[in-house]
Amino acid sequence: MGKIIAVANQKGGVGKTTTAVNLTSSLNSRKRKVLLVDCDPQGNATTGMGVSKTGDKNIYTILVGQTEPEEAIENTKFGDVIPSTKNLVGANVELVEMEKREYILKNALAKIKDNYDYIIIDCPPSLELLTVNAFCAADSVLIPVQCEYYALEGLADLLGTIKLVNKRINPVLDIEGIVLTMYDNRTKLSEEVSSQLREHFGSKVYRTTIPRNIRLSEAPSHGMPVIGYDKYSKGSRAYLHLANELIKAQDD
Repeated sequence: MGKIIAVANQKGGVGKTTTAVNLTSSLNSRKRKVLLVDCDPQGNATTGMGVSKTGDKNIYTILVGQTEPEEAIENTKFGDVIPSTKNLVGANVELVEMEKREYILKNALAKIKDNYDYIIIDCPPSLELLTVNAFCAADSVLIPVQCEYYALEGLADLLGTIKLVNKRINPVLDIEGIVLTMYDNRTKLSEEVSSQLREHFGSKVYRTTIPRNIRLSEAPSHGMPVIGYDKYSKGSRAYLHLANELIKAQDD
């Protein structure tokens, strides 16, 4: 049975989509069967995997009951993708009227969960109904945290939401781990944020840190994860190490 991991942080610009895309491709390179589900209306994870956002079968058509999940899957050499679309912006309004609206994504992914080792969900950068759907469907949440002054403050809000979802609609939801992004070991701030997080969350913080890396920034404009753009870059090596940590934790 596959494991569903939601990649989430309500703060923008923390490397959430970068992590979803590059973790997917890194797990794929480790011979794991992986599906990336793009639940962010911006659709950056979709284009980052080299998939078009203009197709007529996507996460939106799944959520509103027009498409079966397996019909929307796009196959790429970096892993499978259920793409996003700009129509997803209106999904929050449409889902409100639906029965058991928090469980729509969970019920959809249940149909294909056994086909994968991992299903990675890229969540919107806000705590809304799409994110709640992702948390309801997920076994765990992976949280990218940028090494900046307000990192812990934003993290507290997200953890509060996870706790609420855990209590009310998904009792098995757990924190998969916290990954430090845009890490620069030359700065005191990065070291301080890392130290604070490890003090508070211990082993939940991955040993792997994701560095600031120009190749990570350039790869999406070429429609591919960094492992396809420059597999020898620091960014590529970091995400491969992160994938190894995740796999080892599950195997243990």
